[in-house]
Amino acid sequence: MTTHNTWLPLFPLNTVLFPGGVLPLKVFETRYIDMVRDCMKDETPFGVVLIKSGTEVGAAAEPEAVGSLAHIVQWDMENLGVLLLRTHGGQRFRILETRALSDHRLEAMVDMLPEDVVTPINDIHVGCAETLKIVIDDIDAKGRAEQGYGFVSPVTPSTKFDDAGWVANRWCEILPISLKARQKLLELDDAQSRLSVVYQYLQQHNIL
Repeated sequence: MTTHNTWLPLFPLNTVLFPGGVLPLKVFETRYIDMVRDCMKDETPFGVVLIKSGTEVGAAAEPEAVGSLAHIVQWDMENLGVLLLRTHGGQRFRILETRALSDHRLEAMVDMLPEDVVTPINDIHVGCAETLKIVIDDIDAKGRAEQGYGFVSPVTPSTKFDDAGWVANRWCEILPISLKARQKLLELDDAQSRLSVVYQYLQQHNIL
């Protein structure tokens, strides 16, 4: 476990970003446009954290303790003052200390948490992977039918249905659960434990 030796810019949001996930963002506040511009210039990520208290707009919100790095992979500015981003979730981190800047942006010193070890799907959880593939294929098919060539899949093209951590993270993003529950799942260090929780949920709701 290593400590981030610089202050990491934070983007507190009403969402939970998981490693390997896709997060589109519409950035319009000057403070966050400045933050994103600096990240793009330096080719560095920013941290996405769930808001514990406060709001996305205005004074700095209080973040949860664990978040994920967001790597900018695509950007556009169709309208002046509105920046459209496509980001991918990276390594998780735990906040050690935060500071608020004069424009109410937050920065944090963080510990980088261990990355999920690639773990094969076991026989018990193979149904989670098979059902996830059906769900993602259905989302993509409906999206292409409704939006045509303009459709952008909410899942990265590099699917990993044989990796327990990747499958668990994608389920954590799409299950109809509370943000607090998603946050608790993000904080679990063991991918198999995360997938076990998902498996129990899918069984209880007769999805498997």
